[in-house]
Amino acid sequence: MPSLAEKNRLTLGFSPCPNDTFIFNALVHAQACDESLDFGEAILADVETLNEWALAGRLDVTKLSFHALGHLLDQYVLLMAGSALGRGCGPLLVARGEFSPSELPRLTIAIPGAYTTAAMLLRMYSPVALTTRVMRFNEIMPAIVAGEVDAGVIIHESRFTFQEHGLLMLQDLGVWWEQETGFPIPLGGIVAKRSLGKEKIQAIDRCIRASVATAFASPGAGMPYIRQHAQELDDRVIKEHIGLYVNPFSLDLGEEGVAAVREFLERGRQLGIFPRDSSGLSLTSKEL
Repeated sequence: MPSLAEKNRLTLGFSPCPNDTFIFNALVHAQACDESLDFGEAILADVETLNEWALAGRLDVTKLSFHALGHLLDQYVLLMAGSALGRGCGPLLVARGEFSPSELPRLTIAIPGAYTTAAMLLRMYSPVALTTRVMRFNEIMPAIVAGEVDAGVIIHESRFTFQEHGLLMLQDLGVWWEQETGFPIPLGGIVAKRSLGKEKIQAIDRCIRASVATAFASPGAGMPYIRQHAQELDDRVIKEHIGLYVNPFSLDLGEEGVAAVREFLERGRQLGIFPRDSSGLSLTSKEL
């Protein structure tokens, strides 16, 4: 028989980006959670790897793109805490030179993963067939500069540094989404396996909310952990990154955040990306 500790041990994954390490610092250092849960040693991986692991059901609790969530609602439920969702924080479509929207079909466009929200936003923005190439998010700007691709959709720290590479923004896909829907853009969320059960899932949600609250209360406390994993070590970029992606929605999605996610998933169903029968499933831990 497994011990109580083994029953309560969970596998946890999130990205090494400053917004996630900021959110989870208190949790992974046992400073935020008074529930009978053991998160063990967190697994850090880029968001597309986390998406693929979620598709394989590898982790109990994980960060993933809302694009990936649309394929996984039968297995995972969205937690109310820990999400990256907001205004003015969407992926950017960039290139070395100017291109009009009508020219996009003749370009090769790099995307940071097939299941990223960035990839889905590009498809929503330009529903015609596009030639895309999947790359790790930190490889996209160098590939554009080298002429390996014509354009790319950039995320994370790249948003703050693309001009230093001589690149131009063709479209802020987050701004497009906001103008199209009126909602903040849902980028990524924290999910838990439905098989864990309502009681444990809601306890996990409380732990993550406590970790976010601890980070807000002492924003500098996690900087050593954040710098340890950041792609870009400049403190200004790190702080801008956290300021952009961590906000009140990260503490609790609230009605507006949940409505934004529902809109995103429904548009995916209308495009035939997500299964229609997923619309009847509970979306969040609050609905269990």
